[in-house]
Amino acid sequence: MSDTSPALDFLLTRRSRPAKLLAAPVPDRDALTVLLTAAARSPDHGKLEPWRFIVLEAAAMQRLAALVVARGTALGRDPDTIEKARADHANSPLAVAVISAPKPSEKIPQIEQVLSAGAVCLALLNAALAAGWGANWLSGWASHDRDFVTQGLGLAESERVAGLIHIGTATRIPPERPRPDLTAITEWVSA
Repeated sequence: MSDTSPALDFLLTRRSRPAKLLAAPVPDRDALTVLLTAAARSPDHGKLEPWRFIVLEAAAMQRLAALVVARGTALGRDPDTIEKARADHANSPLAVAVISAPKPSEKIPQIEQVLSAGAVCLALLNAALAAGWGANWLSGWASHDRDFVTQGLGLAESERVAGLIHIGTATRIPPERPRPDLTAITEWVSA
């Protein structure tokens, strides 16, 4: 089997684009539907679909930015921390919240369902990058605040934000960053 292919070349060279460097234009609904379709092909043991998408367009991101300020203030967070989270939301032209929504199952443990939601995040990120968009996977303190996700996204108690995938046009490409040393993180077991 060949060790190179366009798909493998993409995976070996893929590079997220920082969310703060993303701008309009963004994918329209048809283009975004293709990306969501690709993401939904992630491993899903038991076909439970233990995740869902919330597409957050620019006005929704502005609303969430205001909620970040309100929640951060109520929680007594540092003003710089609040401002960074506010800017992440306010400056984003489009984000998809991937929601981890585990289902009751005797066969499929909850951890596998949560990991499936993480796989969906990476698949959506890679689909956006492969389609030529800039994209970044973020979360941050607000996406883990129960009041924020309940008020801002309408999540049920059993649901969590697996990630916010910001998608747009990259205004510039940052320099390459160091990658893991595979010899330090890989163990080969022969017997």
